[in-house]
This record gives sequence, C-alpha cells and structure tokens, in this order.
Amino acid sequence: MMNRKIARWLGAAPAVLLLAQAAPALAKDAAYDIVIKGGTIVDGSGLAAYPGDVAIADGHIVAVGDLGKAKAAKTIDAAGLVVAPGFINIHSHAEPEGVSTAVNMLTQGVTTEIVNADGGGGNDIATQLPEMAANGLAENLGAYVGFNAVWRDAMGDRDLRPTPEQIASMKAAIEKNLKAGAWGVASGLDYRPSYYAKPEEVIDIVSVAKPWRTNFPNHDRLRPEDNLSSFKGMEETVLIGEKAGLVPVITHIKSAGKERGNAPKVLEMVSAATARGAWTAIDIYPYLAGQTMLQAFLVPGWAADGGRDAMLARFKDPKLRPQLVEAAEYAMATRLGGAEGIALPDLGKRLTDIMAAENIRAGEAVLRTLERDPYTRANMTFGDEKDVIAFLQYPDTAVACDCGASIENRGHPRYFGSFPKILGHYVRDTGTITMEDAVRKMSALPAAIIGMVDRGHIAPGMRADVMVFDPKTVRDHATFDAPTLPSDGVRHVIVNGVAALEGGAVTGAKAGAVLLRDAHMPSRPMTGTAVARSFTVNGQSAEYSITLTTKQGVGERFATGTVKLNDVKSGTVWTADRLGTVQTAKGWASVTAVLKDKAGNRKAATLTLDRADGGAEAPVVSIALGSAPAAVLPAKGSVQAE
Repeated sequence: MMNRKIARWLGAAPAVLLLAQAAPALAKDAAYDIVIKGGTIVDGSGLAAYPGDVAIADGHIVAVGDLGKAKAAKTIDAAGLVVAPGFINIHSHAEPEGVSTAVNMLTQGVTTEIVNADGGGGNDIATQLPEMAANGLAENLGAYVGFNAVWRDAMGDRDLRPTPEQIASMKAAIEKNLKAGAWGVASGLDYRPSYYAKPEEVIDIVSVAKPWRTNFPNHDRLRPEDNLSSFKGMEETVLIGEKAGLVPVITHIKSAGKERGNAPKVLEMVSAATARGAWTAIDIYPYLAGQTMLQAFLVPGWAADGGRDAMLARFKDPKLRPQLVEAAEYAMATRLGGAEGIALPDLGKRLTDIMAAENIRAGEAVLRTLERDPYTRANMTFGDEKDVIAFLQYPDTAVACDCGASIENRGHPRYFGSFPKILGHYVRDTGTITMEDAVRKMSALPAAIIGMVDRGHIAPGMRADVMVFDPKTVRDHATFDAPTLPSDGVRHVIVNGVAALEGGAVTGAKAGAVLLRDAHMPSRPMTGTAVARSFTVNGQSAEYSITLTTKQGVGERFATGTVKLNDVKSGTVWTADRLGTVQTAKGWASVTAVLKDKAGNRKAATLTLDRADGGAEAPVVSIALGSAPAAVLPAKGSVQAE
C-alpha cells in the first residue's frame, strides 16, 4: 500500500502550495539551462515536502519555488515525482574503471562518492584522484586519506611498534593529504596491517588532523582479547576520534554475531559521547550481510603477521594448523553466528558446500579455500533487522552503501540497490522512516559529516546535483543471487547542471568533478530546522570587499538578508537576489546565494565566515563566486544559533 504521506504529496494540500508560492519568482523572461517543473521537492533539510519548480543555470541551482512559465533550454516534467538533492555516498569503494560511467550509482540517484573508505586506496590523493578522473567522471569524486595506506607505507605488513620517525612520517603523510583536499582520515582497524596499531598510536598519528576539524570514519576493530565484541570496537572508534579531536564516525555500523539485538546499547553509548561534546555520527547500508576477503575476519592477526606468504606458511605448520582451525571457528561463531552465514560469490557456493563436499569442519574449509586462493571474497551474514531499523532511525545516521561505481559484478546487491532500497522498502513499504528523513540521511547529513557546504540541499546557490524519482515505483531488485539487477524508479539525475540520467538511462555525460575540501569546511552536526541562526560579515582585501547580514528562522526553508560584494578589480557590485540555506557550527557559518549586478547578470555564490569564535586563528570570509576558486580575506563577523 502506498504510504499515505506520499499520497498527500501527490495531491498537495492548498496550505502547502502557499509555501511554494511565497518564494519570489525571477523575471518571466529569464532563461535557464534546465527547469524541473511541477515536482514534489524534498530538499534535504528534513522539512516537509512541498510542490514547486527548480531552475538550474551555470551548474548551480538558481531558483526554487513557483517559476510560472520560466523558459529553459531543457524542461523536465516532474509531475508525480520527487525532486531531491543528489545522494552523497560517504563510504565508497568506487573503481577507476567505473567512475567514468557510474551506471550502477547514477541509477541509484548518487551524484558524489568519497573513496578510500576503510582506510584503503592510495596514500597520495593528489595523484590518485586525477588518475581516477583521467577518462572523465560521470559523478563527482572526493577522497579521504586512508590511515591503513599510510600505516602500511611506513610499517609494511609486520606487527611492529612504530619508531618516533615512523610516527612523524605518518603524520606528515596525513597532513599532506589534508592540504591536498582530503575529506577526512578514514581507517579500517579491523584490517591488517593497521590492525596491529595500538589505540594510543592511532590517536597520536591522526591527531595531526585536529586543526582541520575533520572526521574519523573507522571500520571497527574486533579483537580476540575483547571476545571479538563489535560493541568494544565501536567504543574504540569513539575513543580515538574523541581523544584525537576528530568527529568519530562508526562506519557501516553493525551489532554483530553474538551481540545481535544490541542496537539500544550502542545508541546509548553514541548519544552519551555526543552529550559530552564528542559528536558522533554513523553510516549504514540496508543489508544483513557484508562483504570482505575471507581471510580478513577469520584468520587471527598473529597468523597474518608478515603478509600472505607468511600466513600460508603458518597454515602448513602441523602444530599451528589446529589452532588456526579453532580460531576461524571461534570467529565464525562469535562474529557471524556460524559457518551457515558465509557465501563465497567468487566460487558460486557457500562455505557449507565445501564442508559437505570434502567432509571437513568449518575452520578447515576456510584454510583450504584460502590456500587455493588467498583473495577469495566472502559475503558474511552478521546482523539483525531490528538493529538495522534502530540504527536507521537514529537522527545522526547517514546512509552509505559500502559500494561504489563499478563495471564488474562485485557479488553483493548493495552495488545496485542500497539507496532505492531505503526509499522503497524502508520509506514506502514499511514506514520505518519518512521520505524527508531518508533524503536528509542521503544528502545534507552526509555532506555535513564530511564538511561539504555547497551540496546536499535543494536551495538557491547550491551546486546543481539533483535527482528525480518516482515514489510509487522506486525499489531495489538486486539480490545476493543476482547482484547486478538494476533498481527501478530513479528517472533523472543531474550532475553539476548536466543531465547524467534521463528516463532511467545514462546519457554518457561526464560532468562530474573532483571535489576537494579546504580548511574552512568543518565536519559538523547538520544544522537543525528547529534552530534559528544568523550571521554577519564585514571583510576587505585587494580583491573583494563584502558586507553580509543574513538570518534564517525556525522551520524556515531559506534565509533572508542582504549581501554587498564588491569585485575591486572589475568594479562590479553584486547584491543578493535570493539566499539559500544558512549552515552553522561553533565559530562558523555559511550560506549559498544567487547574486546579481546592476546589469541583471546573476552568479551563484557560497559565502563562509570562519573562526568567528575567538579561536587561535583570525576570522576570515571565504567567497566562492560562480565556478571560480574561493577567495579568502580577513573579516569581522559573528554567528548566532539557538
């Protein structure tokens, strides 16, 4: 049965129509690149859906509301459809061969991916990202700096303690990548060799990122000395982030194995961290089985010390093999609930099939499989649906697929189905969360977690990453048996103002961009709609002078106020034509806008005040006008949010 709220959207009430009509319209003869007409806008803020139009020009959203008969080079009829910000996948394993087409991500509504999740990838994003973009990008691409890659580069595959010189080299590598535009420091402490890093070493190394006010997403480490407890692993993630001065992100959260049903305890721990000032975020994908290398979770750390060849040599040791069999079975029972939960997509069979065919116990089946191919992948059932629901309903949980753009069959349905499954199953079919909250968790919230300021909302001045879907038909079809079946319901996707998906089919456009973070983009809680906020700015340099006063009330969709931006060299004076959404954090605020000059020309802008809290650094204002690089100039200003 269709969710009643969706049905109300499609036959919008007059009171809601008034909200859209209240937005000021541009001149009737204004021309746009694209106008999306007559849709139901779910803008990423969490506020109620409303009917309206969205106009796009020069790669930005330039008008939202009732645009009448506005002219455009391209018009999309969105009657009966939902218009939302493009989804942001902050836990991506996108592949270089996949990002130039990104079919499996665009058909899910994803417009941006952040790679090097779990701490992998290269240790130099300044080289990695251009290489990935060499054949063009169908979607936007950013990167974390991977702690695992940095640790491996310094330490190799051995279980060794780092010297002061090695710690200094790892800090330098992290800082180098942050300066190059990394969106955080991602880690996977459950994976070798960073598994060998002690918590105090990790804290010391990643604390170099504290001045950047960024985030620490971590694949939680489950250690035998903690009884392979996923709860203890999550506690460690929060501890490291808190002690290092970073935002902890419990990535692809799981309450696994013997701890299934433990979500309330986990969320109590997360809420307590937030309450004491260590805001903690979560991301999740909507499946009860994950995927990794078979050896990753079932071979103990001591057996993998030194790498693959050393591990296989230990397998052949008649004294060690029984210990390894027992260890694998203990891990299966504790983390997964037993061998029955392990499928081997590369082999087209389950672990229990090998056990039966060779008449061997589960641990022995693991070792023999790895001896034949140490890189065998496994889909491992870990979870409980009640936990997924509880985690998904938590306000600071974002949706991320633990997948990415790929042209290969990766053996897991999340590569084709994650985001539509949220919209179809968890919104429409079960009512687990509302459509507004689901879109927020896939757009504005992940943007805030990583520090992004100009994507994630449908608002004037935002970059034009937009997706349009049918709330009646959107659903996933991919399964573990058929993991590449495409989803239904995503009709149109626009990336940087260019149509990347039309009528559910990719266009071949390569309008994606490499996205880089700068020092004025802090990781932060998403600004709530129940918060009134305002900020003022006065700044001047040889390039610009600016005065800005803006505010946004409780429940208001857009800001109001004034902007006067003087381009000193050209003499052009820009004033506010319309303002977007105000976002705030401690000593920081940002607003997007559409500015106009005396001749009526318009440009989108992102205007950010930073360090207005009396911190160590003098306050500055960052001005990104149109597609030009941001200019940073000294400023005075204040921020209020209550």
